[in-house]
Amino acid sequence: MILFPNAKINLGLHVVRKRPDGYHDIETLFYPVPELCDILELVHADRFEMHCHNAEISGENLCEKAWRLMAERFGIPPVAIHLYKKIPMGAGLGGGSADAAFTLTGLNDLFGLQLPKVELAGLAAQLGSDCAFFVYNRPMLATGRGEVLTPVDFTLDRPLRIFPQPVFVSTREAYAGITPHAPEHRIESVLKLPVERWDGLLVNDFETTVFARHPELQVAKQALYDDGAAYAAMSGSGSALFAIY
Repeated sequence: MILFPNAKINLGLHVVRKRPDGYHDIETLFYPVPELCDILELVHADRFEMHCHNAEISGENLCEKAWRLMAERFGIPPVAIHLYKKIPMGAGLGGGSADAAFTLTGLNDLFGLQLPKVELAGLAAQLGSDCAFFVYNRPMLATGRGEVLTPVDFTLDRPLRIFPQPVFVSTREAYAGITPHAPEHRIESVLKLPVERWDGLLVNDFETTVFARHPELQVAKQALYDDGAAYAAMSGSGSALFAIY
């Protein structure tokens, strides 16, 4: 079975409050980007194997965690997983989360478990805050840690380009020094405006901390506007930038 886990971008991202469990409540709109995807193959095997191509991944991969979760919960047999990475890592594009979610949905189909999406999303949320989004893979307003999802009737009808940057930004680094606060403008309201009016209203709070550590990203973002972008922003916790023309 061959699957194509796709990237996402964040249209607006507010860090609203620090939670007692150490996580943060956020508000963002996840938007799928099917044009940029990894390649994931699941094959029946006598023992579990994980092969990652085009990227160095230390420790237990999220795909492996997804298989172990399904094996412990439903007793599925071993598989060999081949993952070819095309979505940059540490870029805020959700590549690892997409891989995990697609592993869950692929195993569900491969072994005929017939689990509904709502159950798969619950399992995905155990693997990462934005994993559940990729089970549905449609525009979603995300709150909580990113796992509380509300469908949004929104389609981006403008050309979109993603610009990976030669900078790796960890989520821990992005949160360092950030000050949670209530959003000044609600994402759903801003998205109803013409794209040309989004700048300054549709805000990614992580740009404050990440740009301070990596000022070259702010320069790159301004270059996108200088090149004619109607709107440009960093996706997620960075470092990839995207532009809407």
